[in-house]
Amino acid sequence: MTDTATETVAERIARILCRHKVEFIFAQSLPSAVILAAEAAGIKQIAYRQENMGGAMADGYARISGKVAVVAAQNGPAATLLVPPLAEALKASVPIVALVQDVECDQTDRNAFQDFDQIELFQSCAKWVRRVHVPNRIDDYIDAAFTVAASGRPGPAVLLLPADLLRAPAAPPASPRSKCLGHWPLDRTRPPEEVLDEVARLIASAKAPIIVAGGGVHGAGAPEELTALQHEASLPVITTNMGKGVVDEFHPLSAGVLGSLTGPRSLGRHSLPLIEEADLVILVGTRTNQNGTDNWRQIANSATVVHIDVDPIEIGRNYEAVRLVGDAAETITALRTALGRVDLARRNRERPRLEERIAAIWSAFERDRRDVATATSRPIRPERVMAELQSVLTPDMTIVADASYSSMWVVGQLRAPGAMRFITPRGLAGLGWGVPLAMGAKVARPQNPVIALVGDGGFAHSWAELETIVRMQLPVITILLNNGILGFQRDAETVKFGRYTTACHFADVDHVQIARACGCPAARVEDPDDLTDLLERSIRAPTPMLIEVMTDPEAHPPLSLFANMDAAA
Repeated sequence: MTDTATETVAERIARILCRHKVEFIFAQSLPSAVILAAEAAGIKQIAYRQENMGGAMADGYARISGKVAVVAAQNGPAATLLVPPLAEALKASVPIVALVQDVECDQTDRNAFQDFDQIELFQSCAKWVRRVHVPNRIDDYIDAAFTVAASGRPGPAVLLLPADLLRAPAAPPASPRSKCLGHWPLDRTRPPEEVLDEVARLIASAKAPIIVAGGGVHGAGAPEELTALQHEASLPVITTNMGKGVVDEFHPLSAGVLGSLTGPRSLGRHSLPLIEEADLVILVGTRTNQNGTDNWRQIANSATVVHIDVDPIEIGRNYEAVRLVGDAAETITALRTALGRVDLARRNRERPRLEERIAAIWSAFERDRRDVATATSRPIRPERVMAELQSVLTPDMTIVADASYSSMWVVGQLRAPGAMRFITPRGLAGLGWGVPLAMGAKVARPQNPVIALVGDGGFAHSWAELETIVRMQLPVITILLNNGILGFQRDAETVKFGRYTTACHFADVDHVQIARACGCPAARVEDPDDLTDLLERSIRAPTPMLIEVMTDPEAHPPLSLFANMDAAA
């Protein structure tokens, strides 16, 4: 590495990134001074093809690695294309530091090439945006960006770096810094004892308590603590879409994902009474958003709500609640200690009946979906694809889904055989993020299988990254459900307007040829009996794989929005 007496600001940035244990930077060679210095320092560039995909790759990496992800971009158009993935990360509470080049210091507001008000640009999609003006503050600003991203409710921080500043000599910092801030959560906070004791008493006395667990449990690394709470207090657990995988769904007290998946052939159709009848609802790491609560109508007004969240603003946003402000892992651990001071005899007495009820819920779900999960028809039912994927599912896998129907098939049809990671872009639910999220996840855990489920609509946003997958040697398995339509758009418009627009149908596309043109192995599946063997071989292979499955365009997930339409069919 360059001698500190002669290093530039860009080289100092690389040195600081190494201090924060940054191993990868998601970039497309710009800012060139930073990327050259980073690569010289041993930081590997994951070079994306499309400028709107790098942020999503960083997102997937951060979710799986437990480290703050770093993405870099050029000023102007590339910066504007960072807005969507950073907005997803902001809503989904994912820590990313974005290093964005800016025009030279004396060129601002002079209509310089690709000049734009980037502070204003990023204000809506980041926790914090700053422009560095002087070389001797670079240590302060990089550390501040990591601190903001990883502390409190995690999210993106953006640092704007004028091109001439990066080439300038880096003056020694007034106060040398040595701490590593590259992991998250950066701080572990917990509520006061008196509130924990209050909640312990509520759990002990409740007739029908239930836990609703969200993505914040994954973010805090709290699945183990939540599983212990579930077991020790005999509490049933349902999860939101982003919370899927925080508990083993084969545990006798786990009732899977609920949210808006309550239509015919859904698990939620049978599990919904668990939350509707609850007199105590314990929310853990969830925003209580529209999709996670089916339009905020599942929790009874008479129920007492307890809300554990690191973000105090989320507590009470939609449901008045007993406030447990703190890190999910630390708070659950403290709550388990408080529960040791109360009598849980009532919970223990109720457990056999509750386990029997939840087992009946899963059995009813299996009966309801058996005809589609075992269907031999062509085009292939997506439920059959999920059944075949279920047969090879293991807890060490990471399952990633694109937005829209892909997410719903994954969270509603797969049953987690242990606490494991599912990634769905449910912050803003933008199409096209499935593949780059999976790529970031694979960078984070190269030794573990990563499987992405995407639709043909979403895949069109990101198929150029197949070349990146091959070039960067990321053996991601992509299952492409090709039904030739924008399924949700067509179905939602049909329900709301009785017809749909001409944008919903696509021309035929041979995605296998696209993949092979990029050097990625690929196969098209038209017979459902071919799926399991192909999946097993793809998981064992050291190379990426695209599996294009020709699926039934009339199939859709059992969302509550379509319940009346399905009942009339």
